[in-house]
Amino acid sequence: MTAPPSTPMTGAQKFGIGCLGCFGALLFTVMIGSCATALAGGGNGGAAPEPAAVTATVSETVTATETVEEEVEIEVEVTATETVTATETVTERPESGGGGGGGGGGGGGSAYYQNCDAARAAGAAPVYLGDPGYGRHLDRDGDGVGCE
Repeated sequence: MTAPPSTPMTGAQKFGIGCLGCFGALLFTVMIGSCATALAGGGNGGAAPEPAAVTATVSETVTATETVEEEVEIEVEVTATETVTATETVTERPESGGGGGGGGGGGGGSAYYQNCDAARAAGAAPVYLGDPGYGRHLDRDGDGVGCE
């Protein structure tokens, strides 16, 4: 392959290529400037910027359920039983209203029997130590029982 023969350029051709190169350089500069302006936030020819439509929707559903059931049953039963039995046995021998010299005036329920015949007549014989009407003169052997 051989290169085509080159012919020297005329002045008009040189001028055209030069103008085209200048025009291309100018066009390139305008495009770079426009991109830089657009990136910086401008670039719409001085008009007011268009508002951006932004829609944000946030939905959150929170369900907190806490159920506390506490059943407290207290049953208190107090039973106090106290049984008190008091027994007092009192044996009283009948007193004689007559029979000689019995029944003194200031004795206050105490009896005096002059002898065992008087105690038997009053229904008090035998007479025990500590009983009303007991006396040593009625107890011959000294064992605490008179008129045996």
